[in-house]
Amino acid sequence: MTDHVRRSLVIAPHADDETLGMGGTIARKLAAGEVVTVAVMTGHGDAPHPLWKPELWDAIRAEAARAMSALGGARLVFRELPASCLSEHPAHAINAAVASVIAEVRPHELYLPYYHDLHQDHGALCYAGLVAARAYLPASREIALVAMYETPTETHLMPASLAPPFTPNHYVEIGAMLDKKLAAWRQYESQQQEGPAPRSPEALTALARWRGAEIGVDAAEGFMIVRNVLRAD
Repeated sequence: MTDHVRRSLVIAPHADDETLGMGGTIARKLAAGEVVTVAVMTGHGDAPHPLWKPELWDAIRAEAARAMSALGGARLVFRELPASCLSEHPAHAINAAVASVIAEVRPHELYLPYYHDLHQDHGALCYAGLVAARAYLPASREIALVAMYETPTETHLMPASLAPPFTPNHYVEIGAMLDKKLAAWRQYESQQQEGPAPRSPEALTALARWRGAEIGVDAAEGFMIVRNVLRAD
C-alpha cells in the first residue's frame, strides 16, 4: 500500500455489519480507487464457543468474501475475538486486537460501530477503536477522520432514555452505489430477513432513502464524526 492512496479501515464487530452500515460508502471509495480494509473482529474464538460451532464461521466468512467482491474488492481480514462474548472478554485483549489492525492498515480514515449500539460487542469494539486511535499517539498520526456508522437492528434499538440516539453529522451520497450495497447484502444468505424486518432489502433501501432525503439526494448513508483532523503537510 502506497502512502498517496487513501486508506480506510472499517471495524466490523461481525461479518455483515460493514455492509449494513456503510456498504454504499465502501463501494464508492473502491470505485474512486481508494483502498478499503474491512476487519471482522469476532469469530469462534480460541476456546470452545458457548453458542456456535466452528464450522459456522467458515460459512459466514465465505459470505463476507462474496460481499466484499460485490462491493468492488474490499480487502478482508479476520480476528478471533469470541462473538457475543466481549462483555466477558478482557478489555485489554479487545483493545490490543483493534490496535494491531490499525497498525497493520495505517488508515487515513477509521470507521467504527456506534458506541451506544444495543449489541455489547459493538460498544466494546468502538471503545477499543477510540483507545487505539487517540490523536496524540504516534500510531494514530495518519488517521484524519474517525467516524461511527449505524447498523440496522442494533443502532436504533437502544432506548433514547438510556443513551444518546444516533444523530448523523456526516453524510455520504450513495445513489449510484445502492444496487451494489443490496447485491452485497444478498451474499449474506444466512443473515437475511424478509418483509418489514430491519435487515430486509426493503428496510435497507428505506433507510438509504431516508438518509438521502435528509440531504436532498436519492440515497445516502449517515455517520457521526468523532474527530476530523487537518494537520500541516
